[in-house]
Amino acid sequence: MAGAALSAVLALGALPGLAGSRTPGPDHVVDPVAFSDLVTRATLDRWDLTIDPLNDAHRGHGFLDGDGVLIEPGESWAAPPRPSVAQPAGRSGWEWKEPLYELTGYASFYDHGTTAMRLPRGTRIVICGAAGCIERIVNDYGPVKEIRIVDMYRPDFFKICGCSSWSGTSWVTVRVY
Repeated sequence: MAGAALSAVLALGALPGLAGSRTPGPDHVVDPVAFSDLVTRATLDRWDLTIDPLNDAHRGHGFLDGDGVLIEPGESWAAPPRPSVAQPAGRSGWEWKEPLYELTGYASFYDHGTTAMRLPRGTRIVICGAAGCIERIVNDYGPVKEIRIVDMYRPDFFKICGCSSWSGTSWVTVRVY
């Protein structure tokens, strides 16, 4: 019993020293001499070797040089002006690259994606109708009729057909890439 009590007293006495202080230590100034060159004696040839301070390649991000400015919290700071860069004039509009070939015929709508009987799955196509063009990837085989060349997802069909909502087909051009 006495051994357990003695161990508890020793542990309580040593614990604050191991855990550190609960209050911050006093501020102290670092001596600038601590950052001077290091002179050491080389052991092989017995001559003096000076290790220079780190060059710019070894300094970390945020290194404060002699011209640096420290901003205290709460002070206002104005950013330096940004350099101006001359931007080239942009072209308006767009253009398609040359397709491998084109198909013309009727398109109809289909609720399960874009299908084309004459094209393999994964083929990139551009379908153009009276109201515009849309780029899609063929995801299945279809339609069986010879006059129809593509079945389209319903919202895509009405986006490019320029027709009323009761229409079932629209004349289109399919560009194959």
